Amino acid sequence: MATPLRTGRPLEQALPAAPGASQEEIRRQNLGAVLRYVHVHGPTSRAELTARLGLNRSTIGALAADLAAAGLVTEEAEAPTAARRAGRPSLVVSPRSARVYTHALSIEVDRLRAARIGLGGRILDLREVGRPSGMPVLDAVGPLAGLVREMAGAAPEDALLVGGGVAVADTTRDDAGRIRIGLTEEHLGAALRAELGPGPGFVTGDLADIAGLAEHIRGVAAGVNDLVYLHGDLGVSAGIITGGRLVTGHRGHSGKVGHMVVNPDGLRCGCGSRGCWETEVGETALLRHAGRPAGDRAAVLEVLRAAAGGEPAAAGAVRQVADWLGFGVANLVNVVNPDLVVFGGSLREVYAAGAGLVRRRLDTMALPASREHVQLRAAALGRNAALIGAAELAFDQLLADPLNAGVAG
Repeated sequence: MATPLRTGRPLEQALPAAPGASQEEIRRQNLGAVLRYVHVHGPTSRAELTARLGLNRSTIGALAADLAAAGLVTEEAEAPTAARRAGRPSLVVSPRSARVYTHALSIEVDRLRAARIGLGGRILDLREVGRPSGMPVLDAVGPLAGLVREMAGAAPEDALLVGGGVAVADTTRDDAGRIRIGLTEEHLGAALRAELGPGPGFVTGDLADIAGLAEHIRGVAAGVNDLVYLHGDLGVSAGIITGGRLVTGHRGHSGKVGHMVVNPDGLRCGCGSRGCWETEVGETALLRHAGRPAGDRAAVLEVLRAAAGGEPAAAGAVRQVADWLGFGVANLVNVVNPDLVVFGGSLREVYAAGAGLVRRRLDTMALPASREHVQLRAAALGRNAALIGAAELAFDQLLADPLNAGVAG
């Protein structure tokens, strides 16, 4: 499943060497720190790297030169500015986004998406096809492999593939509406490798986890090490990051917060329980309260637009769902005590439309010690969050050991 995040320590500081570490181990670790910094922050001068990473100028120069020789970064003279009137300009270290890339895939409720994402988080190519209702995860391998082949054919000849990542919305429903939590993601990487042939493998993980990772590194939660990312589609799931590390649970199936019971006298959920949170805040609940037919995902945005325009039924539906959204968030805040709660997927729009109700419910239910510092924010990366997060998983091996991850030369 998803590899643990390596962001428990601020990016602006190189990790201390382990006791007894060899010079080569220290060098490898420092190479990773430099590459990770420019990967996350973009083009950075040697002078800034020296200040941010706590390494001396000559060490930064040698590390940057090694990364450039490996084809991972470029170095160019810093543009002159009025503030710098004397002295030799510092070289700027930039990730080679157009050359070094990963394949990022997402298996979503109603679509399959694939992107070629360059070092530095730049989306170089993006393709998608529809996902038929109820399609099993492994049945998505063929269409995804087709998208990957198309992207690979369009890549420059000197481009360097360093890995792949897959974000999986693994909660599906059968024809009777019953929920099935997929156990096939662990076989997904092998299936993709068998379909695509030799090459870097794929790391897989839950879509909410991976989208939360993306918001943590590049989105609204950048720099925040304790957060809950909530993702809404047909159901509700969460990516929970504490101390900069993702909480995945046994076999990667943590974060199924949509099945937290909030209303024991409520509706029967597809999981077999009654009154699960997603029966009150999911897309189906919004459509039900608005008097729209269930199952039409396109109608969700129509309801939100109608609510903004003052339609009574739609506005009432948003108020009811937002109140229940705050109810569940208050429980999560009491349990996890995050600094930030991020709303993604369809919950992003629900939160934007009913933020005051969500905060009011949180303020009346959550413990003061948990609620007073917590911030609520809409996700920043939109529908690309899962792809960006999948790419971060795929880049992890390269960033941990830049010259020994099969890319040097």
